[in-house]
This record gives sequence, structure tokens and C-alpha cells, in this order.
Amino acid sequence: MFQRKTNLSANDAWKALIDKYNILEEIQNNGCYHIKASQIKQFKEPRLMAKWDSSDSLPPILRDNKINILSDSRSSYVISDFLLYQAIPELDEHVTQMDHVELPDYESIDVKNISSEANAINVLLLTGILDDFLNTNGNVATFNGRMGTGKFDFVVNTVRNIKQKICVNNAQCEIDGGFENDNSIVIMEAKNVIHEDFHVRQLYYPYRLWKTKVHKPIRLIFSLYSNMIYRLFEYRFNVLEDYSSIELIHMKNYSLQDTTITLDDLLRVRATATIKTDDNMDKSNVPFIQANSMERIISLLEHMYENPMTSQQIATLMDFESRQSDYYYNAGKYLGLFEKITEDKQKVVILTAMGNKVFKLNYKERQLKLVELIFEHQIFDDFFDIMIETGDMPSKKDIENEMRALHVCAEGQIVRRASSVYGWLKWIFNLTKL
Repeated sequence: MFQRKTNLSANDAWKALIDKYNILEEIQNNGCYHIKASQIKQFKEPRLMAKWDSSDSLPPILRDNKINILSDSRSSYVISDFLLYQAIPELDEHVTQMDHVELPDYESIDVKNISSEANAINVLLLTGILDDFLNTNGNVATFNGRMGTGKFDFVVNTVRNIKQKICVNNAQCEIDGGFENDNSIVIMEAKNVIHEDFHVRQLYYPYRLWKTKVHKPIRLIFSLYSNMIYRLFEYRFNVLEDYSSIELIHMKNYSLQDTTITLDDLLRVRATATIKTDDNMDKSNVPFIQANSMERIISLLEHMYENPMTSQQIATLMDFESRQSDYYYNAGKYLGLFEKITEDKQKVVILTAMGNKVFKLNYKERQLKLVELIFEHQIFDDFFDIMIETGDMPSKKDIENEMRALHVCAEGQIVRRASSVYGWLKWIFNLTKL
């Protein structure tokens, strides 16, 4: 009897499946490959192999071969070079332009610790943010959870720029929030972890299901909550039967606290910050940063408050590969926010005393404290001074040259890690739009 190798990583399991069933050749010859859940289960549980909510979570074997997977029933999937993800626009709006909303004084809700997508949706309703964004009153939560999609067909674009037809027969979809008002039905996909993109399936499958159930127009909302800021995006599908016809038609950001940070605030931090290291790799015991997104570091910090996590749990939460999990742990360690301890005979990541302090600060104080921690490293002080003088971001080439001068990492790592320095400087820049 065949013994399933339950300890395989998702990447190794997909390698084995691709080899066993000649999947790449099948896609090349026939455009796609249909696979049963029972086939996947020979190597690993299908639920761990077929649900990748952001593209950065894809196993390398799928990403490198530009292939993706879609469910077409509760027990089967289609594999091809599908284009399935929608990029999330960067948060580059001037913070003072956000709508600042106040949460009513409820003892059971802590705006500093909205730790689940369900809680984030509750606050959207209680503050009136959803009403404001939709420009309609009286939104009432009426449905959510897992449900069957029913039967429908659609086409989706591919890397080869060929529309591939998919026939869905009662696949499963999950709806985070379903609402109704006088004028429309609202379907919401909610996240409280920062990603660069999202899987369009999360809006499209529920849309096709409810299109057969209601007569009112359906509005599709993607909600992202992190760092005490809500980002709402409204999408539509210009052609009902075309998955790839998705279009962003409206977006708006809301803050739960005062987000006003001035240039004088940053200059005060710069004047009082103490440079503690030049990050010379021969002297430092902390790897130089290789994590581009400060927003994702903050998101991870929020989720780790009173919640130690293994590297694998971090990878699962953030839709990271294990290697990326280490990058973001090291970035937090670089700032003095994260550390590893042994708990129940395994290594877990926890917040340091500084990490806990930063978590408990309000929005403005939190951002400025993070800037102060960044300014403990010489390279960021040097470039911040240049940004103040010129009003512009430094070039990647200038960053690379400074990294060489400071000897922060090996030559082969400079280009990749310079992108992280650029990302952190851009985050500081966007706090006030210098």
C-alpha cells in the first residue's frame, strides 16, 4: 500500500506531483491539467497544497514555472499558467489626508489590538467606515462563512495570453463579510496581514454565487486592516464570465487615531537619536536587513503580541516561504523588536520588551519610535539627512555604494538588500511626504 509522505514540504510535494503526472508537459500540450484531491493527497493534504491567498506564498516550483491552481469542485482542481492575483496598491497617501474616525467607547474593543478579521469587520460597521466608503447608510451584516458556489463557467487569462475556460461544479468558497443595504448587496474579503496582492478567486467565486441569488447590484470590497489604518478597495468585474476583467474602481484609507506626523516630528527624532552601529558585518551579530516592507514588519509585530510563534507559524500567517520568515524575523531583531527563545523544547519568536512597548503606543508614537530605532543605524541617518536636504529619495545605486563603504554585507547580497534600505527610507518619506 502507498504510504503518504506527510512530512514533505508543499514545494517538495508539488515537485513530486509534477513529475509523477507530467503536469508541465500536459499544460504545454493541452493548456491545463485537471487533478483530483485524491491524487494530491498521496503526497500532502490538499488544503495545504491548493490555497495560496497571495502570490508570495506560492511554492517556488509553482512560481518558477509560472503555474497556478484553481478549484473547480470540492474534490478537484485545474492547473495552468493562470494569472490569478491582483496587486494591492501601495499605501502612499499622505497620512493627513486620511479620514480619521472615532470608535464608540466599547469596553470589549481595543483599537490597539484588533487581532482578527472578524473583529476588523465589526469595527468597520461600528465606526461607520463601511457606510462612508459605500456612500450608503444602513449596511447590515446578513451572511458569511463557507458555502458551495453552485455551477458556473468562466474564462481566465494566462501567461500565454490565451483565455482558458474553467467549469466550476459546486466548489467551496468562504465569505468574510456579507452585507445588505437599500441599494446593494456587499461582499467583503477582509485581511489583517499585509500582502502585495490577493487571490481574485476570493471575490470572484462569491460574486458568481450571489449573482444567482439576489436581484440587487453586488458591490465587491477588499478590506485591509493593519497598524490602526483601514484600507478599503472596491472592485468590479466588467464581464461577468471573465475572471480577468477585474477592475479597481474606488479606494479610500481611514485611520482610527490621529496620523498627523510632521517634518518637525521627524527632525526631532533625528536630533535625539543615537547611532549605535554602522552594521559592519565583521562586527555585527545581526544580519543586515533583507525585508523590504516596514508595513509587514509592523503587521507581524501586531500578531506576535502575547502570541509566541515558530518560524513556520510566521510563514503560515504571513503567507511567507520559510526563508522569508527568517528575513522578517531578522529585520525585527535588527530593530530590537523580536527575539527567539526556547519554549516547550522548540524555538519560538516573541516580542522583546521594546517590541511590547512599541505595540502599546498609539499610531503617531509608534511610527516615531520605529523611526528612532531605524536611526540607530548609520546608513539610515546618512540618507535621511540627504533626503531632508534634497527632498528626494536616494537612488538604488547610491544606496549600494554606501552599503559597500560601510561593509554591511557580502557583495553578492548588496543589490537585493539595497532594495530593503530603499523600502524603509520610502516608508519614512511617506510618513510626511517630505
